[in-house]
Amino acid sequence: MQNKKNQTAVGMMIQRCHKWRQKRKQYMDQARQATDEIERERLLQAAEHYGRIVNEEQSKIDSTRDPKDKTPVDVPATEESTDTTEEEENPFPEFLTNLN
Repeated sequence: MQNKKNQTAVGMMIQRCHKWRQKRKQYMDQARQATDEIERERLLQAAEHYGRIVNEEQSKIDSTRDPKDKTPVDVPATEESTDTTEEEENPFPEFLTNLN
């Protein structure tokens, strides 16, 4: 019975993570299209905030799951997975790294 409760809790955490990843992607997309530097920075900070929330929740998920269930969770294949890989390679937006 306890295992069933854990599965339900982990399932809810995974759903929240997915929702927050979508929100982060939305902010990143808006930041790419923003022309105002201040607005772009605000959007990037909001995206970074959601990224931190996702990382924290993911660590909770990993610690809650049974050791025998430690197989990686498949994230639905979307544009998001390619975007996050690209962003992780260069953690700073171009306008912050080119401040010459």
